[in-house]
Amino acid sequence: MSETESGRTAWSRNLGAPLRAFLRAETASAACLVAAAVGALVWATADAGSYERVWTTVLSIRLGGHGLALTLRDWVNGGLMSFFFFVVGLEARREIDVGELRERRRLVLPVAAGGLGMLAPIGIFLAVNGGHPTAHAWGTAMSTDTAIALGVLAVLGRRVPDRLRAFVVTILVVDDLVALLVIVFAYSNHVAARPLALAGGLFAAALVLVRLGVRGGLVYLVLGTVIWVCLHEGGVEPVVVGIAFGLLTYAGPSGWGDLERATDLFRLFREQPTPELARAARSGVASAVSPNDRLQELFLPWTSYAIVPLFALANAGVPLGASSLDRAVHSRVAIGIVVAYVVGKPLGIGLATALVARIAPRLRPPIGWLSVAAGGAAAAAAFTVSLLVASLALHGRDLQSATLGILAAAALAPLSAWAVVRGATLLPADLRLRAVLGQAESIVDLAVPVDLARDHVRGAEDAAVTLLEYGDFECPYCGRAEDAIESVLGTGDVRYVWRHLPLTDVHPRAQLAAEASEAAAAQGRFWEMHDVLLDHQDELAPPDLVRHARELGLDVDRFVDDLRRHAGGKRIADDVESAEQSGVAGTPTFFVNGRRHWGAYDVAGLTRSVREARARARVAATGDGVALRRPSAAAPR
Repeated sequence: MSETESGRTAWSRNLGAPLRAFLRAETASAACLVAAAVGALVWATADAGSYERVWTTVLSIRLGGHGLALTLRDWVNGGLMSFFFFVVGLEARREIDVGELRERRRLVLPVAAGGLGMLAPIGIFLAVNGGHPTAHAWGTAMSTDTAIALGVLAVLGRRVPDRLRAFVVTILVVDDLVALLVIVFAYSNHVAARPLALAGGLFAAALVLVRLGVRGGLVYLVLGTVIWVCLHEGGVEPVVVGIAFGLLTYAGPSGWGDLERATDLFRLFREQPTPELARAARSGVASAVSPNDRLQELFLPWTSYAIVPLFALANAGVPLGASSLDRAVHSRVAIGIVVAYVVGKPLGIGLATALVARIAPRLRPPIGWLSVAAGGAAAAAAFTVSLLVASLALHGRDLQSATLGILAAAALAPLSAWAVVRGATLLPADLRLRAVLGQAESIVDLAVPVDLARDHVRGAEDAAVTLLEYGDFECPYCGRAEDAIESVLGTGDVRYVWRHLPLTDVHPRAQLAAEASEAAAAQGRFWEMHDVLLDHQDELAPPDLVRHARELGLDVDRFVDDLRRHAGGKRIADDVESAEQSGVAGTPTFFVNGRRHWGAYDVAGLTRSVREARARARVAATGDGVALRRPSAAAPR
């Protein structure tokens, strides 16, 4: 499907992609991961000898008198998985810079939920394995597999709110960070000070380069590789370098200055298409997008569809037979893992969330208790980190039993989450709505609130949902979004607000068209002119605008005079300034009840955002003692 058909501009993909692309890639990779795990089980069962021979094959790299020799499995677990943790670090940094965690006080909840969501299963595992050698493998019972957990939520689909996915991501980011620290400090052996000191010095140099604004990817790749080798030689699990470099990579929306510079460079290339100007144009366009976004786009597909499945193929192979299954059923380590995840994970996340909401109501989650329960059940999915720790802490039959326990927990997580959501259907509709959505304060992204006395508003002024668009009359994507907007307005209880954002560097007639709409507004006909301009985006020259005014029955002399005087210029400039304050640099950009709408602006995307905003408005009304009506209209299904 083309950009235009999907209703998404390249700009909206670059900005909206971060969390949604992360979710899509992680959820889709869950299927690849499951397929790889099944393949490993089949392979190991059919020919355990060949399975082990392949993955214990030693591969060495030598440079002069120095070399590094590891098994193929170790290269996957310690080498390729560094890129997986790099992507985890990128997503953690994005959440901190522009996501839910950009309000630092909101760090409290995911830290608490992630922490207790790890301590509770660890406690259960130790209760089962205490006093036995397998107790050392307590790290196998701490970390959720992000791909499987998000895959579970994707299967639940519309039964859970969008914010549940973001809530789970923030918790799992903390989960992965803590798990990696545990691997470094609890499962590293024979630590050597000199290589670790060198690694620390090189990482400090990387910090300085980041502060200086150095963007050369090759520089950081070389530094990261050398640090990885130093950590390995120092006895520390080297995958930590991935998440550390991911956290160094800042995220943010494209700025006006960067976009204008990219436009100027492209114009130079258009006028004189030389190789030098082509390189400059490519560099300018790339620099307009934050390093975090660029690197996620580059590495996320590889980690999701290649590295993580390869990890599963290398570690999930256990010969299935009556004896191995019988050992696992009676194994303390397998029982501890399954109970720790299926019971401990949801319990820990739920208790932490309840405690934080009780102590600090302003920090309550952006979802209801039922969604928290569903997210906790989905978080019971064990795999990647659990298998990694198991390979470090266990051997022989204990490792086989632990692997089967991890696979069992990963299989039970979807069933548990489905049972929670299915059980919710037994609740009364009003109670279910509150339990799913909650009553937390929402982050408001819109810097300048809607002013009914000033803004152009279409629809009921007292509507529960406000859909605001920053638009450009010459922008083809704004024109194509009109069908989706009309569909959303037809659902009722929605008001639509238009604010100007003429992109004059790429749309030379956008400013005059905006002024024409304001000249029509002075005669009480803004929306009529708005519709005509978007329907005739190739007819925005001055004679066309005058013709449109005449066909609308406007006072043409007054209209032309307003255009000559640029009477609407101040109003348009104020809208542009408000867009800059809200971090908006492209069109169309939508806000739903003050919260930015990321991603697709087709009928389905906008309708889903509006439906959830309407439901939240109704939940807020019930908090004030207002009775709910039409429960089926907004209840998540």
